[in-house]
Amino acid sequence: MRNWLLPEYIADILPATARQVESAKAAMLEGFRVAGYELVLPPLIEYIDSLVSEEDASLELKTFKLDDQLSGRQMGLRADITPQVSRIDAHLLGERTGVTRLCYAGSVVHTRPDGLASSREPLQVGAELYGYAGIEADLEIIELMLGTLERAGVSGLRLDIGHMAIYRGIAAAAGLSGETSRALFAKLQSKDLASIRELVCDVAEPYRSAFLALPELYGPIEELDRARSRLPSLPEVELGLMQLSAVAKALEGRVALSFDLTELRGTQYHNGLLFAAYAEGWAEELARGGRYDNVGRRFGRARPATGFSLDLRDLIRILPEQGSVRGIRLAGKHWPQARAEVARLREAGEMVVIDYLGESAQALNCDRELTPDGSDWHVVSFN
Repeated sequence: MRNWLLPEYIADILPATARQVESAKAAMLEGFRVAGYELVLPPLIEYIDSLVSEEDASLELKTFKLDDQLSGRQMGLRADITPQVSRIDAHLLGERTGVTRLCYAGSVVHTRPDGLASSREPLQVGAELYGYAGIEADLEIIELMLGTLERAGVSGLRLDIGHMAIYRGIAAAAGLSGETSRALFAKLQSKDLASIRELVCDVAEPYRSAFLALPELYGPIEELDRARSRLPSLPEVELGLMQLSAVAKALEGRVALSFDLTELRGTQYHNGLLFAAYAEGWAEELARGGRYDNVGRRFGRARPATGFSLDLRDLIRILPEQGSVRGIRLAGKHWPQARAEVARLREAGEMVVIDYLGESAQALNCDRELTPDGSDWHVVSFN
């Protein structure tokens, strides 16, 4: 066995690309900062009951688990940072009563990849807004998501929008059991009409017809009018369609919009508006978000919340190349005498490389040399 091989769907990020990724991450976090979002850095590992809930089977399956030898309790490697940020808002920042804006950037680990081109170690970057239930908060998050992708160099964005409350409202009115509801939820996401028809064969009208209609309700804004005529008049359905219309009006001309009432690929903690950003050239979504009110309840503080996240690894191929900044070579024999001058140059932002082996300037990525001149030091260009 070759012990240098990495596990499947796990990859190194090598020097030039790593610099691109770190620069892009810093730019994203700066964009969040100027919009009022404070940075938090949750731990990579914590007790499993803080990372997943019993209601969220999909997140539970994604999470690596291990035993803590200090406490004897089960721990997990985080598969999603959102529950951790919710814990921070609910517990550590519990004295705040108004709107709280938080952002983050860090690695998460998945037991299985989300897709054939996905990593099992996404670099998750995101922003979340707590404490306001109005649609304005969702629109703020959507604008922040679109702006983040555009500044990273993504063009031709398309926004797919759905609403979890529409499905949940119909499922509750139909009296579906938890097991049937979860199975139907999965089949709706893949628009598997044959399986949907089988699962709802015993469901009373008008709910049976509503479930069969949902996979067909996708496309431009006109689909919202079709939905009003084909779905039962339930409070959750009316609220969902009203909010989708409000988003359409607010974003008209800003980005290409598509509506999909089976666009439910959030996690189980989502309960309202859902959205995903796509662009030509990418098979999967580039960013995803939605509303997840009251996810902090299990941490002792239920609050309205909305947010988005992206995997920075997905953007690597379009991140702007960093300028090739060449350094200054210093022969190793001069290092003891040149310490003060090297420190001064590095403090000024110059890269100074100590050459112990007499390597070429190209190998060291240098175009200048630090040379002694009596008691002084001069930086001279290579011929």
